[in-house]
Amino acid sequence: MKRGKRLLEMTDSNKTDDETQKKLTEEKGVIQTEISSEMKKAYLDYAMSVIVSRAIPSVEDGLKPVQRRILYAMQQLGLKPNSQTKKSARIVGDVIGKYHPHGDTAVYEAMVRMAQDFSLRYPLVFGQGNFGSVDGDSAAAMRYTEARIMDISSELLQDLEKETVNFVPNYDNSLKEPELLPGKLPNLLLNGASGIAVGMATTIPPHNLTEVCDAIIAYIKNKEITFEELCEIIKGPDFPTGGSVQGDMLELYKTGIGKLIMRGKITTENFKNKEAIIITEIPYMLNKTILVTQIANLVQEKKLKDISDLRDESSRGKTRIVIELKKGVNSNFVINALYKYTRVQDSFNVNLLALHSGQPKVMNLKEVIDAYVNYRKLIITNRSKYELKRAKERQEIVQGLLIALNDIDGAVALIKKSKSAVEASEGLIKKYKLTKVQAQAILDIKLQQLTSLEVSKLEKEEQELKKEIEELEKILGDVEEILKIIIKEVRELKEKYGDNRKTQILKRQIGEISEKDLIQKKEVTITITEKGYCKRMDVKDYKEQYNKRKSSLAESI
Repeated sequence: MKRGKRLLEMTDSNKTDDETQKKLTEEKGVIQTEISSEMKKAYLDYAMSVIVSRAIPSVEDGLKPVQRRILYAMQQLGLKPNSQTKKSARIVGDVIGKYHPHGDTAVYEAMVRMAQDFSLRYPLVFGQGNFGSVDGDSAAAMRYTEARIMDISSELLQDLEKETVNFVPNYDNSLKEPELLPGKLPNLLLNGASGIAVGMATTIPPHNLTEVCDAIIAYIKNKEITFEELCEIIKGPDFPTGGSVQGDMLELYKTGIGKLIMRGKITTENFKNKEAIIITEIPYMLNKTILVTQIANLVQEKKLKDISDLRDESSRGKTRIVIELKKGVNSNFVINALYKYTRVQDSFNVNLLALHSGQPKVMNLKEVIDAYVNYRKLIITNRSKYELKRAKERQEIVQGLLIALNDIDGAVALIKKSKSAVEASEGLIKKYKLTKVQAQAILDIKLQQLTSLEVSKLEKEEQELKKEIEELEKILGDVEEILKIIIKEVRELKEKYGDNRKTQILKRQIGEISEKDLIQKKEVTITITEKGYCKRMDVKDYKEQYNKRKSSLAESI
């Protein structure tokens, strides 16, 4: 019994110690939990943070958070398309100090890419200074470069001040930033995106603005449009560096996943009685210097034996790589070798992954266009509500001013007799049946507005406001009117920024290049020496050597 009593006392003591320890840890802010479940939860939180807040663009405005914050910060700094540029360091400082609590190098690199015409099909930032090159040269330090918004970027920011999007607190809750931009420009398809998150990645190729705008209009007019019909409009990706591309476009746009084969643009020229291969366009995201080095290494390794000279004559943003061939060489076999052994032919794996309503989703072409149209419907609805509210507020003031101006002597007399502004306001409300806003507007009126000219201006403004209110109410009352506005705005984008396609779409299938495609068919002579050595020579070279030996023997005799 005594032993059992002791054990019970020890158990109670341990329990008391555990409770005391738990209470102490809670007081210190320590949470007792199972480590594996806590690590799992922490890792999932980190993964979602990378997916949603850093690596994956939103389908609505086609931007990653850092890109959105760069454009918004530049707008807040007053860096409009027609304004003077400002130091990149100032812009980056505003972004990381107000909206994006990450490294300045990452923000600057994102801004540099937005300014590169070989990275983005339609650059969003105008860069002044060294912003890198297609040769892989890095941009100058942010203290040396300047930037401002491009004309086309203003289409993404348009109507931001008209309560069109939600504003959320920034990282330290000291400011507000837009959750998304209004996104009049269908940026996701136009400029594409690439990003690696946790467990998922996105690679979206850029497209031609004219084709995308035509596809949006066709979809709005016919929601049942087929993928085949859309592929007749959007023929395929359009890379800023040009070249050509081949792949199953129908399957790509149906599933949002596919593989493309890209090729640079190669032509031939005659140079000093020899043929020369000229590379004028290279595949997307290919470093030109690496390509030239790669060709030079292949010549040294004797995988490309028929090249006599190699030089880069590129200048002023135009690519020109000259490959001189030896005399009598057929260029087709050398071109095949370039496709096989170098990145003049490259692949592009498409994964059309984007955030749709904050959730990552692989989307097909129709889903991307539908998301753009639905988002623009929301933006135009919010904009119209804001404009209607402002128009009605102004109409109320204008009507009150006209009432007072029609009996200006009586209104002035009433105001003069009043002992205070409050008494004057109450007197005007009672005498003319006005609202508080109208009464205050009358009290704030300037003497110059009492002229007959000003009265006629107010009457004209009242008629314009009435017409504007009717139009806005019509828009808000009929979704078809909103769709008409979307079509009108998309056509304006096409007229203002539309251009010709840079990348050629290859209809024929690009097959694997075999060894047979690299060897030129020609007559050869096989000679075997007494010691068993075997040698292969062109018939032409063999005859030349034979004639030389024959003539030298004749001279010696």
